[in-house]
Amino acid sequence: MKTLSAFISYSHMDEHALERLTKHLVMLRRDGAIDEWFDQKIGAGGEIDSEISENLEKCDLFIALISVDFLSSNYCYDRELKRALERHDQGTMRVLPIIVQPCEWKASPLARLKVLPKDGKAVADWTNENTAWLDVVGQIRRIAEELSNGRSEPQIAISAKPIATAKYRVKRDFDEIDKLEFRDRAFSEMLDYFLKASEEIGGIEHVKSKFSRMSDTSFTCTVVNKSRDRGVAHITVHAASQRHSFGDISYCFQERAAPGNANGWFQIEADDYELHLKQHAFVRDEKAKFSSIEAAEVLWRELIEKAGISYE
Repeated sequence: MKTLSAFISYSHMDEHALERLTKHLVMLRRDGAIDEWFDQKIGAGGEIDSEISENLEKCDLFIALISVDFLSSNYCYDRELKRALERHDQGTMRVLPIIVQPCEWKASPLARLKVLPKDGKAVADWTNENTAWLDVVGQIRRIAEELSNGRSEPQIAISAKPIATAKYRVKRDFDEIDKLEFRDRAFSEMLDYFLKASEEIGGIEHVKSKFSRMSDTSFTCTVVNKSRDRGVAHITVHAASQRHSFGDISYCFQERAAPGNANGWFQIEADDYELHLKQHAFVRDEKAKFSSIEAAEVLWRELIEKAGISYE
């Protein structure tokens, strides 16, 4: 795999974020996938402006640590980011913004790009910052593999012209294979959500969590709120071995529950355009269409509420 050069742009007020990112990049460096550069690598007597410009022009990835200090820095914002976005628009490099502190980044040109970590949630707002950095580095690894293997060209920025914002939807039919593949993909994404959410909530004081993968088609998760009596909640999630046997993805609020036990389930349904999940439960009938991530969010909220925990 080709080693990609990465230019890290940051405000010196965010050196802690730079330190955490470079530590989390260690496995990518050891794999020979990435070679990062930032201004602290300029040697004594080096010409700062010329070395920054040289590395900015030859890098494959531009990783920007976004904060209010970054946005207010004339050097970071008006010089480094401006040139990086020009190269991004030309398709000669990929810009990867990482939101490290809450700030008004959506009012900047970065609003047209997909930012990291997941959902643009600032690293500082994660319960466990290491989980946020793990998500960031996982995305960087995926992008590095795509670029180095030639499977993807650097992402071209979205045009501001009205025609570029048009979204077309094509009607189609879905066969049984489509639905089986959707079920497997949805279960995998729900499993990944619970794994990461469990790791994150485990960083909260007085809260413990344990995630266990039981098989290729089932997992269980336990959350303990040590500050509340009986603040223990479990969930087991199964992907059905056959479609419609007990829903396509069933769940039970018990530890390591057998597939035949369920408090509810999600059924795969389709409209004219896409597949989605519909929730069925013994105590309520949800009408909304869910993506796999939305379904995972519903179950996660219900699990932690049973343990006496909630979040905004």
